[in-house]
Amino acid sequence: MRVVVVGGHGKVARLLAPLLVARGDEVVPLVRRPEHADELAALGTQPVLLDIEESDEQDFATAFAGADAVVFAAGAGPDGNAGRKRSVDLEGSLKSQEGARLAGVRRFVQVSAIGVDAPITDDMPAVWAAYVVAKRDADEALRGTDLDWTILRPGGLTDDEGTGRVTLGEHVERGQVPRADVAAVVAAVLLEDATIGRQWELVSGDVPIAEALTRAGA
Repeated sequence: MRVVVVGGHGKVARLLAPLLVARGDEVVPLVRRPEHADELAALGTQPVLLDIEESDEQDFATAFAGADAVVFAAGAGPDGNAGRKRSVDLEGSLKSQEGARLAGVRRFVQVSAIGVDAPITDDMPAVWAAYVVAKRDADEALRGTDLDWTILRPGGLTDDEGTGRVTLGEHVERGQVPRADVAAVVAAVLLEDATIGRQWELVSGDVPIAEALTRAGA
């Protein structure tokens, strides 16, 4: 499988790439900086330079040419800039969705965030509210496409070592989850057609990933 990863230098993406390479997939991380491309090439990937905010749908389509799947794992990060939550987390996803359509790539896995359908409240910090709205709207847009989509909504992300065990479902109790386990779930759903058209929340748990997907209906 040839998998293009949008946000290829993000923390989840950097954990996902070795998993895919190890099983024989071609991994194409999209990155903004040449030094990041060099770093990822050393992992056996085939990086492509693309600036999410400066590129348009056709640029994404060109990067997606020949791919079997797209993983949208990009995010503006905790930079305190509300505007970039829209330009990266939302508009980046929208351009990726359209780019996939233009390139004829049907499979699309999106890493979102738990709880983003909750109402925006007056006491919510502006940057967090912008993040929630961006992720919510990106997920809504993806669900409205005819792409073969899967949406994963992990809880609070940690850099702890992965356990390979999770709690996965349409709605789960809020909690944390290692980025390594999120990456492992992304890798797993790419191989399971039964995950198409499904949206799940994801936190740490006691169930092995393959079994968790089966229990969730995959």
